[in-house]
Formats: sequence, structure tokens, C-alpha cells
Amino acid sequence: MNEKHTISCLVENHFGVLARVAGLISARGFNIDSLTVSATEDPTVSRMTIVVDADAIKLEQVKRQLDRLIDVIGVTELSEGKFIDRELLLARVKNVGNEHVELERLVQSTPGAKIAARSPGSCVVEAIGDTNMLDQFVEQLRAYGIEKLVRTGRVALEKE
Repeated sequence: MNEKHTISCLVENHFGVLARVAGLISARGFNIDSLTVSATEDPTVSRMTIVVDADAIKLEQVKRQLDRLIDVIGVTELSEGKFIDRELLLARVKNVGNEHVELERLVQSTPGAKIAARSPGSCVVEAIGDTNMLDQFVEQLRAYGIEKLVRTGRVALEKE
């Protein structure tokens, strides 16, 4: 059975590394649910956080193959409960009639959420939280009519 796995890769900060890593994963038939690349404490190294839907056996194969790529320094699967993850969400939501009061209550009652911008017919909601929290928040926002939605993808770091 497939499930979502979070992989953290430290890679050399070189041109083409992202393409090679994404190409290896897609060539093995995995869909990348989320992929973020960010700077680390060392400017010559980047961290890729990759979320894939895979069974355990195929995931092990992909981790070994990633580890063999020349620009990959290290590959770690982040185990559930042993890492902290965050995403940023921006959603433009309809803001008409009396619904705006209810929408504001929802946003105020959601930790990490706020109204980032307002216009006469809509507002932009910003939320920062873990993936599960944002999934639930999006479901609640659907009742108000999401016009556009964007999420950054998961960034994650081991607790220790």
C-alpha cells in the first residue's frame, strides 16, 4: 500500500541538480506531491524536501539511487513524529454579504492564519502551519468559495 513519505536531501548548490533529482524520481513512476528547495547554513549546500506517495520497497530503491547521484550529499527519510513541518498557504476567497464576518471568525480562530489583503469582492487569506492543519483549513475555506489557491509545499526539519 502506498503512503506519503517525506525525504530530506542535502545537495550541492549547483545548476541542474533539481532537474536530476526530479527526473530520477519521476522516471521511477513516482508522483512528487511536494518539492521545496532551500538554502542551508552552508551557502554551497541546499536542502530538498520531497514528499512522494510510494510503497516502502520502492521508496528504499529511490533513496539508494538518489544517494548515488554525484551532487547528492545525503538522503534521509523523515519519520512521522520525528520532524517538524510547515507550509505557507495563500487563498483568495470570495468576500460577499454577511459571509465576510463568518470568514473573519474562521481565520481568527485558526492558529497561524490572517487576512493578508482585502478588496471589495474578495480577500486573501494567509496561513502557516503543518500540512494536515492546512488541509483541514482549505476544506473549511471551500464553503466560502476559493477563487485561487497556492501552497509552498512542505519544508521539514528533524527534531534531533
